[in-house]
Amino acid sequence: MSEKLHIVVCIKQVPDSREIRIDPKNNTLIRQGVPSIVNFYDLHGLEEALRIKDEQGARITVVTMGPPPAEKSLKECVSLGADDAVLVTDRGFAGADTLATSYVLGKTIEKVAETFGKVDIVFCGKQTLDGDTGQVGPGIACRLDLEQLTYVSKVRAVDKDSGKITVERHLEDGIEVVQTSMPVLVTALKELNKVRRAPLPGMLRAARFKPVVWTTADFPELDRKQIGLKGSPTIVARTWVPEIRKINTTRVEGESEQEIAQKIVETLWQTDLPERFGWKS
Repeated sequence: MSEKLHIVVCIKQVPDSREIRIDPKNNTLIRQGVPSIVNFYDLHGLEEALRIKDEQGARITVVTMGPPPAEKSLKECVSLGADDAVLVTDRGFAGADTLATSYVLGKTIEKVAETFGKVDIVFCGKQTLDGDTGQVGPGIACRLDLEQLTYVSKVRAVDKDSGKITVERHLEDGIEVVQTSMPVLVTALKELNKVRRAPLPGMLRAARFKPVVWTTADFPELDRKQIGLKGSPTIVARTWVPEIRKINTTRVEGESEQEIAQKIVETLWQTDLPERFGWKS
């Protein structure tokens, strides 16, 4: 192991979920005019990398694949404490699904290792707010042949001398404690930590910061059949916004709990519920 850990954090700039709209003609998200933010879960991955850096020293490289405006999200990560940032952007990458995205990000992390040094830990959010699949992190791990620890709610220990990492994984039926060797890919849950605020020196550094920009020309070995729309076998057949239905409500008031309960029962008996459920008076 080297003196300092090298941690890569994969982020994505996504539309603010509170203002997402869908184009009914082509079933895609309308991104124009919608404010963009760093994917919520990715920020927790970055925070954990920063926590490790604070405790024992580490170099943090943030990477993202997206259009040129995604530079804003990389600058936000730099303001929080990331050391380097890489923007992978090219028209050839447009329209990528999770398969094509994990392919490009895998190649990017390999190039990051060649450029900035061997990578020990890769952090991803458990999923993105716009895609919501949770497939990219594991896809990167498979392509790079990394150990993968998904749905991590706590990092117990990172031992750079032994090259081991110990985490807690949040499963449906409990908590699983796992130890494995680095290099490793970790997908972060929001329970992992509390995201810090950017300090003033960090914001000043971010204002002047220019990320490294890589295009398809920087990846001569890239298989063009595996990137962008051509490399994306996923087809979105239909998307829609859930219909908002108005629900009739009745306010029940009374002097006591018993009186309120009696009025609720009387109100229910005036509906079609007794017939539907076979209630007997």
